[in-house]
Amino acid sequence: MIKLIASDLDGTLLQNGAQELTPRAVQLIHRLTQTGIRFAAASGRQYDNERRMFHEIEDEISYIAENGSLCIHQGKVIRRGVIPDELAERIIREIRKEPGFEIVVSREEACYIEDNNSAFTDLIVNQMKNTTRIVTDISQIKGSILKIAVGNTTTRDLRDYLQHLQEEFSSEIDVVTSGNIWIDFVVPGYNKGTALQSLLDCLHITPEECMAFGDQYNDVEMLQLAGISYAMENAAPGMKEYANRVTDSVEDVLESILEELDHFNSTTA
Repeated sequence: MIKLIASDLDGTLLQNGAQELTPRAVQLIHRLTQTGIRFAAASGRQYDNERRMFHEIEDEISYIAENGSLCIHQGKVIRRGVIPDELAERIIREIRKEPGFEIVVSREEACYIEDNNSAFTDLIVNQMKNTTRIVTDISQIKGSILKIAVGNTTTRDLRDYLQHLQEEFSSEIDVVTSGNIWIDFVVPGYNKGTALQSLLDCLHITPEECMAFGDQYNDVEMLQLAGISYAMENAAPGMKEYANRVTDSVEDVLESILEELDHFNSTTA
């Protein structure tokens, strides 16, 4: 029996670039939590952003944020990964060599950006609605850095640049794609899968009792952990190999779970 459902957001629960949940998604997740099935939002987004997105049911669910660097259940941090300052400085210095790539440094209280590109600033502040602080020199941000993200503001394919960054830093930190324009740097051992495992341990739930949804390579460990895993139909190339099922709608799967529960309850009443 499924006791916890974890879902990625962008490209998974949120489709076609959407920045808000559909009323149907909110209703389905609420109904699931009322039956006793836990739900965890698992995203590269910041915790504040996730809570705002689920504001109607924000206290009913758990949160895996910053690609697994932060896991919060019932308002308490149960897992946190921090990038050393010296490594963060070298990553930022390397990214600055390449024009067209913007940097987001995430701490628990906010994400930090420089106002170099008005469209990118608008994306972070007004479209994604992150809790954001704009600084003149992002390399001066020190201490408790959860994640560094690179935003591609060019028309270039990310794959070559991803490979370059992996060659430079993968011996020290995990470098993964997170959506169509993002490359994320995350502390080794801190990913959506390890965060999900910590949440399952906290709730005394086994991986076999967990279902997960994802579409990008930052979802791989989470999909591999869950007993039932769904890759999205439009997932990144090769992602379907890491899941045991495929869907084009998380909402449809959630609805089918509720229908099965209703049918079971009606036949055992």
